[in-house]
Amino acid sequence: MSSRLSAPLIAAAASTALLLTSCGAGSADSAAEDDQVIRVASHMPPMTDVVELAAEVAAEDGWDVELVRVNDNVQYNRLLVDGEVDANFAQHEPYMERFNEENDADLTAIAPIYDAKVGFYSRDYDDVADIPDGAKVALPNDISNEGRALAILDEQGLITLREGVGFDGRVSDVEENPHDFEWVQVDLLNLSSAYEEDDVALVYNYPTYISKVGLTPEDALFLEETVDQRFSISLVARAEAEDSEKIQALREAMTGQEVRDFLTEEHSATLLPAF
Repeated sequence: MSSRLSAPLIAAAASTALLLTSCGAGSADSAAEDDQVIRVASHMPPMTDVVELAAEVAAEDGWDVELVRVNDNVQYNRLLVDGEVDANFAQHEPYMERFNEENDADLTAIAPIYDAKVGFYSRDYDDVADIPDGAKVALPNDISNEGRALAILDEQGLITLREGVGFDGRVSDVEENPHDFEWVQVDLLNLSSAYEEDDVALVYNYPTYISKVGLTPEDALFLEETVDQRFSISLVARAEAEDSEKIQALREAMTGQEVRDFLTEEHSATLLPAF
């Protein structure tokens, strides 16, 4: 049998080789482009604003930061655990730690970005002294924010927490409740709705959420006085990626002067830079 190939067969083989080479090159180019993409999950301003500003900063170094918007306080961590995003920016460290414990996850706080001015609001009362005994007080129903809210009430002398619990207290740690407050525990995202309820006298909230009803920290009956940076809204990533080039580039962009200026110039009424 002759070992010589006909001209048509040679042409076909050459075409196939060229096609495979082109496909390989395309895949490599696509992978290279994807390697420069940093996906960050977040859910509302000013957090999303910070991500978008950091994207502009990171673009100068060749990074493409993509904002992935979510609608609640669960999705951004689930997307991160599942590898759908590289990082998220929506929570403080105690909330992240609780998620890790409950979901056997290994997320880590990369950098604190800002401290929100949190406190208690009242639709019906302008002075704490006017709040009647037995009034309902709305608290967040997740452990980390519950403890922070109770610590503020303790700080104001309205309750007394068990000694030593600090920001980790629960309702069960309230040793003295001289005003006989009734605790109403509500999902963080629904606390703004609780503010509008007729029978709720005090509502804990963040400026991001209370803005839904047209309020700012200036409208609060009282604000947190002792700021604990464990509660800074932070950039979060998977622990395995903490030292990766992507995460370090994102950290640099989010803790740069551009973001600091944005926070101080545009949001000084509601938050403080934490870096």
